[in-house]
Amino acid sequence: MKQLPKVLETQTKIRFQDCDPLNHLNNSKYLDYLINAREDQLIEHYDLDIFENAKKTGTTWVVGSHQIAYVRPAHVMETVTIDSQLIQYGKKQLLVEIRMWNANKTELKAVMWSSFVHFNVITGKAHEHHEKFIELFENVVLPVSETNFDERVKSLRMATVS
Repeated sequence: MKQLPKVLETQTKIRFQDCDPLNHLNNSKYLDYLINAREDQLIEHYDLDIFENAKKTGTTWVVGSHQIAYVRPAHVMETVTIDSQLIQYGKKQLLVEIRMWNANKTELKAVMWSSFVHFNVITGKAHEHHEKFIELFENVVLPVSETNFDERVKSLRMATVS
């Protein structure tokens, strides 16, 4: 398998309809922006369309949990950079870190850890990853040194203090 990028990155613009009266991105909308960016990145960089995969195989990934820290507000019409990486994987689960930054990545806006469970829609149960996915995960996993979310957020905050 060819070497694939471990950190995936895209930019997007914060839209008016997703903001609160203070022109800050609404807390619930961070999830949409972060997950949508990850889905697009998987297609662009790994040729992995999770919706097509579900149609073809009857398996997909469902959210097990999200942990999110709101570090700085994202503002209406601001261009943000969203990057993501697989930080852990197992036979039936994935842990992905997704970060939102200002456009030039000097200010962290938010960080999220999302746990995904590989799921068989026919049986309604967790399902072991196919060998081709394990091979992909082995190629792209990029663990972080912190062992829990709060430590990770603190580390990222410290790294971006100017």
